[in-house]
Amino acid sequence: MPNCLTLKKSNCKNCYKCIRHCPVKAIRFSGNQAHIIGNECILCGQCFVVCPQDAKEIVNEVEKVKVLLQSGDPVVVSIAPSFIANYDGVGIDAMRVALKKLGFYDAEETAIGATIVKNEYERMLEEEDRDIVISSCCHSINLLIQKYFPVALEYLADVMSPMQAHCQDIKKRIPNAKTVFVGPCVAKKDEAEYYHGIVDAVLTFEELSEWFKEEKIELEAIQDNNDNSRARFFPTTGGVLKTMNEVKGYTYVAIDGVENCIQVLKDIEKGKIHKCFIEMSSCVGSCVGGPVIEKYHHTSNIKDYIEVASYAGEKDFEVTQPKMIELKKVFAYIEQKNAQPSEIEISNILRQMGKFKPSQELNCGSCGYNTCREKAIAIIQGKAEISMCLPYLKDKAESFSDTIVNNSPNGLIVLNEQLEVQQINKSARRIMNIRSESDILGDQVIRVLDPSIFMQVLSTGRDVRDERVYLAEYNRYVEQTVVHDKDSHLLISIMRDVTDEEKEREKKEDISRQTVEVADKVVEKQMRIVQEIASLLGETAAETKIALAKLKESIINE
Repeated sequence: MPNCLTLKKSNCKNCYKCIRHCPVKAIRFSGNQAHIIGNECILCGQCFVVCPQDAKEIVNEVEKVKVLLQSGDPVVVSIAPSFIANYDGVGIDAMRVALKKLGFYDAEETAIGATIVKNEYERMLEEEDRDIVISSCCHSINLLIQKYFPVALEYLADVMSPMQAHCQDIKKRIPNAKTVFVGPCVAKKDEAEYYHGIVDAVLTFEELSEWFKEEKIELEAIQDNNDNSRARFFPTTGGVLKTMNEVKGYTYVAIDGVENCIQVLKDIEKGKIHKCFIEMSSCVGSCVGGPVIEKYHHTSNIKDYIEVASYAGEKDFEVTQPKMIELKKVFAYIEQKNAQPSEIEISNILRQMGKFKPSQELNCGSCGYNTCREKAIAIIQGKAEISMCLPYLKDKAESFSDTIVNNSPNGLIVLNEQLEVQQINKSARRIMNIRSESDILGDQVIRVLDPSIFMQVLSTGRDVRDERVYLAEYNRYVEQTVVHDKDSHLLISIMRDVTDEEKEREKKEDISRQTVEVADKVVEKQMRIVQEIASLLGETAAETKIALAKLKESIINE
């Protein structure tokens, strides 16, 4: 299978929307990136439609077509009948004029091929003894049956698609012609490649529109009036049936949407359906709901149906019906390589996802899989990762967060903007002597704390950081930080208990004060002693002087 759908890895945001909408879960996740599993994909294009990041791309074949135009051979466009829904008010004549400006030899409606296919369906029901016949127009449905419902392969009409029948007819009528199909479908690119040589290239309506834009070609809103165009109904749900003459004994049913088709195929496998012609389309609304139309055209299926119905005639196109053998198409079973894991393997993965009993298997579908068991099987097959389970990640994150919060040495208290307590951890409860979290949750913070600091942060819009506060009622000192998270409308207070630090500081200050006092007393005492010594020394000197004077005087007198 060619890579008709590619992925822009840089744009994949790990949202799982593509796997949620993939009807066969043909998407593998690795390294937080989505990867399309080609062997399992049915090319319905739903991943392309729903991707919010436009990470899925349809392979562009415009350059390939330009090479065909340069070959010198006549290149003829087969344009899907859904074009009338994509290009408002533009008929085949206006499309032909525009396409010839691009260099094409001619343009015709694929509805001509649809008439050929319809005729073969009628012959098959009239002449062959078939129990069930499933239309083979939709390549995605063909792939679905080939890959997932091999029991139903015998009921798949072994007939070319309208695209193939028309392109084959063109090549019969125009020597050396090259054919290019234009439509709303991704799968047609694969069909053209797989059944090589009938259709030389496939463009989507989006590719053609961009090409018109490049060449500044404007489409004229002109419609033709051709009553021999009943097959223009083909791109609508029940459109094939509208063109067919019913054969007595058969029930005719139209089913659209892959999920609905899967349910019918399951019933067929169980033997619950008989004598039925079933028109199956992978897209809801059939081809007018094709991925390119759905993604870019932005209209309802009802409006598109009205456009198609008003354009379709009441009679068939005049065609030269090929021989049965010329329309023959072989559908082979495409084997899937995924082995079914054992119950033990599944149980081990479920336990890793935190699912220890059936009641824990939420089957929420957030990962894209319908059940937790399907997800576990996908993990074993290498298609999914355990981290894709959002409840698992949520529980893990909450558990991790709770572990950090509850084991933090700092007190944490969270308030809403009405100053009601939303969360409080163990350290905060210890600071404020609160026995249990339930004692305070939902109550006003004023019950346990002075609310002024929180009101200040709310009114000023400025956070408070590392402000030392004395909680008198608890005889504790804390360094408090209050942050206002405007996005979540929460006030977060972090309190670091610095009571011991404060007491140690006060102790040191007391010691310092006492030391100063002692030093002052010592200095005072020393000064007093010095003064006394000085005084005594002064008296002694005076007496000595007097004595010496008297001694001197007596000596002289002698």
